[in-house]
Amino acid sequence: MELPLIVGVDGSESSLQAVDWAADEAARSGLPLRLVHASLWENYDSAAFSYDFAGATRMDVAERTVIAAADRAAKRQADLKVSTAVVSDDARTALLREAHDASALITGTRGLGPLTELLLGSVSLAVAARAQCPVIVVRGNKANRDGIYGKILLGVQRQAPDPASVRFALHQAKARSCGLEAVAAWRSPAQDPRLLPSASARFTRSYEQQAAARLDDALRAADDHPGMRVIRTTAEGPAHKVLRDLTATADLLVLGARHRHTPVGLHLGPTAHALLHHSHCPVAIVPNQD
Repeated sequence: MELPLIVGVDGSESSLQAVDWAADEAARSGLPLRLVHASLWENYDSAAFSYDFAGATRMDVAERTVIAAADRAAKRQADLKVSTAVVSDDARTALLREAHDASALITGTRGLGPLTELLLGSVSLAVAARAQCPVIVVRGNKANRDGIYGKILLGVQRQAPDPASVRFALHQAKARSCGLEAVAAWRSPAQDPRLLPSASARFTRSYEQQAAARLDDALRAADDHPGMRVIRTTAEGPAHKVLRDLTATADLLVLGARHRHTPVGLHLGPTAHALLHHSHCPVAIVPNQD
């Protein structure tokens, strides 16, 4: 059975952008689309919906929200198989539950309510940190969301290669018939000022070579995709800054997730956290299940 793409919809403009992105992705992948509206109604007393549902009850608003989102998806991709659900639960709990039977979970950057000014909504951050399937947070300019650049960006971490994120990035590049740029950031520790310039250069070069080796190791799976354009990029600097700058001309950034257990629950690493807030294009967080 084909697992659907799940989209969290709440009537906000951000969630409608997620619907657009998900409709295109479902059409590319031949997957069904499931639109889920989940809320505890009291949270939405002062919400500003993108649609005008004046005079409707709160349940009416919920049902019309998913219907309007489904109509939008169908207009964008006419042959989509679309289903909807209204769930009386808090959004993060409902979406995490939906993630158990999803190919991927897709959200916007901000929801409704009094905290819409935040860079990233708490629901989007929570599901990205905890979902058992890939989570795509749809952000960035329209050009990035519409995929005009023809490039998937893959961040390769300093730890052991993450096969799940590599496979996801390769699948995205193949489905879009576009190129893949894999990036490994590196930094050279402070050096002894007494070193000769030639020794200092060798010292620095060794860290760049380690980054290049990480890329080669991570991209072995690309050998199964002959003809795919794969660029290997090593760049000196903090990973989140290197990747943030490159997302300006990318259609999707793919990052692996090794969820960290802390006293207050599961959290993403600092690079993923920063890019979910500041990337110029949509971000896919892919949990490492290997």
